[in-house]
Amino acid sequence: MKPLKFTFLLSFVVIISGCVSDPNVGDGYDFAITNANLVTMTSDKVLTGQVVYVKDGVIKKIANEKHFMPSQAATIIDAKEAYLVPGLTEMHAHIPQPGPGPDKTLETLFLYLSQGVTTIRGMLGHPEHLKLREQVMAGEILGPRIFTSGPSFNGNSVPTGESAVKLVKEQKEMGYDFMKLHPGIKLSVFDSMVTAAKEAGQTYSGHVSVFVGIRHALEAGYGTVDHVDGYVEGLVPDTLDLDPESNGFFGVDWVPHTDMGLLDGLIQKTLDNKVAIVPTQSLFDRWISIKSADALLAEPEMIYMSQQTRANWKRSKENFLSGPTFSAANANRLNEIRKVMIKKMHEAGVPIILGSDAPQVFNVPGFSAHHELKSMIDCGLTPYEALKAGTVNSATFFDQKGKFGEVSEGASADLVLVKANPLDDITNMSKIQWVMVRGKLLDRQFIDGELAKIAALYKE
Repeated sequence: MKPLKFTFLLSFVVIISGCVSDPNVGDGYDFAITNANLVTMTSDKVLTGQVVYVKDGVIKKIANEKHFMPSQAATIIDAKEAYLVPGLTEMHAHIPQPGPGPDKTLETLFLYLSQGVTTIRGMLGHPEHLKLREQVMAGEILGPRIFTSGPSFNGNSVPTGESAVKLVKEQKEMGYDFMKLHPGIKLSVFDSMVTAAKEAGQTYSGHVSVFVGIRHALEAGYGTVDHVDGYVEGLVPDTLDLDPESNGFFGVDWVPHTDMGLLDGLIQKTLDNKVAIVPTQSLFDRWISIKSADALLAEPEMIYMSQQTRANWKRSKENFLSGPTFSAANANRLNEIRKVMIKKMHEAGVPIILGSDAPQVFNVPGFSAHHELKSMIDCGLTPYEALKAGTVNSATFFDQKGKFGEVSEGASADLVLVKANPLDDITNMSKIQWVMVRGKLLDRQFIDGELAKIAALYKE
């Protein structure tokens, strides 16, 4: 398969129904979006009767419609009372790694965009992703804004403290945004890594090694703990003295030993150390649930994944369900515990940030963000709170509140127009009419056309 070549028109006059070109542009705006209901995410109120003016990829002005001047904008978009929402952030994303076989980078980036994901945090970086990050921001490649880790720190890549310190310094010099932690890191190695990272001003996020444990990890100041990793193990009393490597998939084999009375202490430690959580609950709802692989593979978005990927996902799930220690009761209880933890963390004020781990088992890039929003509702969050996790909370985490993740003056023009109010029903976020990424408009026809090209590559 050859790399997809997306042909996106950066300058156009009329490309969607309701757009009107004005020849008297002068030094005005690139777009004026009228007749939209604004879900600004600066509050839970929907604003009506406003015009959003965009120029050079930024929301320059939001004004009352009665003061609207058509000659101020090159292209007028009539939103027809649909809902304008900030683009979503996928905080546990993956970008294809260079290697043998077809390059799937462009199609993966487009899948994110097609579902309104305009910012991603790449959780398994590569030197090529540094170049990609810059190409996207320069407009040379169509894709969401990228924050990227370097290659992961794990038991194999950093077997010693010296190797960990060396890798911290290398990644800092190369310019990665943060460090990704995977399982297997020994306690002494972890401590050496943390010391070096703090000296270098590098943050770290991801998994929690069983050799480190959740309490020590929190005290070390993770940026985010992803997958709620380590928390189930943290609910098991130390007096049981279980073998750390007998915990199973994210603690599933230790579920019968958990003591929910320990949860409040873990949450307080999370708050004390200002650690955010990226739950990826949809991954667990799909991978370790008893829902069959065939039922998941029948979902419409699976046509955008290769036959090999789908076969691998099916095999992975069936291997898990048929594993020697698998217990349906434990798997169901694990998800119940996770949902209780996520809700109580949120209620206590722990920042919850949207991430689904795409493309991971049955999680198609972009589409899985909508599954994650629904999973947050299932955990007890309101639609507004779930949307905050995918917009404002991520921008705040990167210390860029006001720069993206909201519909406000000065913010990046990362916008999604949806047919109905997502604050009434979170599934309305998937009813996308168009996406704007840093001022580039992707209309429904363009999105559908590019999705059709991707699907054609993998048609059986």
